[in-house]
Amino acid sequence: MLLDSNIIIYAAKPEHADLRKFIADHVPAVSAVSFVEVLGYHRLTAAERQHFEEFFAAATVLPISEAVLVQAVQLRQNRKMTLGDSLVAATALVHSRTLVTSNTKDFAWIPGLALHNPLQP
Repeated sequence: MLLDSNIIIYAAKPEHADLRKFIADHVPAVSAVSFVEVLGYHRLTAAERQHFEEFFAAATVLPISEAVLVQAVQLRQNRKMTLGDSLVAATALVHSRTLVTSNTKDFAWIPGLALHNPLQP
């Protein structure tokens, strides 16, 4: 499994204990893009920054390899999508991971990409 940035952020909220358990049970990886998106948010409090730094230190962060770049280019050539989404989806595809996201509609069109939304029953 590969966590999308939105799932990492939701899991930090007190009301999402079930999501934190899901993450702990499945030990998914994260994309280098999520590392930048989450830690790069300019309005993080010191406590939030520390939480996310600890999370990423413990996580397996998958790099943006040449294979990921090639796959992301192909995705963007097929359909308009953000750079971040294309790199995250490409990372999941290249590493044969299910993408765990609350935005499944943004990725549903991608052939071969397995999706899971843990926030839906």
